[in-house]
Amino acid sequence: MKYLPLDPDIFIQNRRRFISRMEKNSIAIFNSNDELPMNGDALYRFKQNSNLFWLTGIVQEDTMVVLFPDNPDPKYREVLVLVRPNELKEKWDGKRLRADEARKISGIKTIVWLDSLDALLQTWIHLADNIYLNTNENDRKANLVPVRDYRYAEQMRQRYPLHNYKRAARIMKDLRAIKTAKEIEVVQKAIDITHNTFVRLLKFIKPGVWEYEIEAEIYHSFLMQRATGPAYSSIIASGDRARTLHYVFNNQECKDGELVLMDFGAEYGGYCADLTRTVPVNGRFTKRQKEVYNACLHLHNYAKSLLKPGITIVDYTEKVGDEATKIFLKIGLITKQDVKNEDPENRAYRKYLYHGISHHLGIDVHDLGTRTEPIKPGMLFTVEPGIYIEEEQMGVRIENNVWITRNGNKDLFEKIPITAEEIEALMKK
Repeated sequence: MKYLPLDPDIFIQNRRRFISRMEKNSIAIFNSNDELPMNGDALYRFKQNSNLFWLTGIVQEDTMVVLFPDNPDPKYREVLVLVRPNELKEKWDGKRLRADEARKISGIKTIVWLDSLDALLQTWIHLADNIYLNTNENDRKANLVPVRDYRYAEQMRQRYPLHNYKRAARIMKDLRAIKTAKEIEVVQKAIDITHNTFVRLLKFIKPGVWEYEIEAEIYHSFLMQRATGPAYSSIIASGDRARTLHYVFNNQECKDGELVLMDFGAEYGGYCADLTRTVPVNGRFTKRQKEVYNACLHLHNYAKSLLKPGITIVDYTEKVGDEATKIFLKIGLITKQDVKNEDPENRAYRKYLYHGISHHLGIDVHDLGTRTEPIKPGMLFTVEPGIYIEEEQMGVRIENNVWITRNGNKDLFEKIPITAEEIEALMKK
């Protein structure tokens, strides 16, 4: 890993939180993600299963964690399973974790090698009544590929058909949505790296720069600051391409008079930042560009003012839509007649703001959490309204990351330039 060692107490706390939600006499088993083939003998870069990482901090393939708090033998109540180091394999693929190294990262004392797990696991399962297994229950994900979690669940059901199986995902959805203060410290590091990178970009961007050159600057800056890399594929969209929400081609020239929308964030210590800023390629907003930018900034600030404990994302989105309607009337995007005749299921403002305003953030960019239940202290959200005007070939989006506290919220990007005037001042050559 490139990042500095994290406090293992992060993962110790997380395991305690999960165990506290388990039913009596239950065992929970989490597997690492698959190593996925690319072409020939190549593999895609390994990405750890998010739930396993949340519990252990381990990013190595072929890892498992077994939680059995009612195990009669105390040393087997928390078990980290690792692949046994192999001298020949390490000559090709690099060093794998030793037991003492894994203990320092995870805070788990008992390490079992994968090739010796089977006999132990059978004994533990025979002692348990319930088995918690992991699945991906992110609402945005369709599980069409039979990944390890689902293969393992099927194998366990065949081997132990009379046990009572439970969904670990139900617990994880609640727990991972609430970030501890120690988790936020890691997120803040990812955000600080992203902040530094954005300031660097403001000095780099000028007419004639290509989108991929901006992306290259981002990647370089991230790695120089010990980030794992981008938390997701960076969106660098100049001109009309800014209206494409997940534009990732990044292969066009940024031209004089255009705006460039940049949606990017660093991953540090397994946690993600998620920033969007829209800036003038030549360093100066036109009168109309500034009008639209300020309208978007107003919506951004208004949304942040609503994002407090007790409100649901559904209600919050509806209220932001009401404000967007007022603002879009003011800047001439819609008319009173448009509003009068709007479809309640497809409101008039949606022509120019056609996505949600916030999503959960954490180990995953679109992290686990509820949309329908009231927001709770500890949740971490993006705030990212946008205005996309086909007639003017313009797209503007402004995004910060906000941690919900009992007394309101804390903008983790509060120090990053956000006003049109701040951006113009920093872009002066």
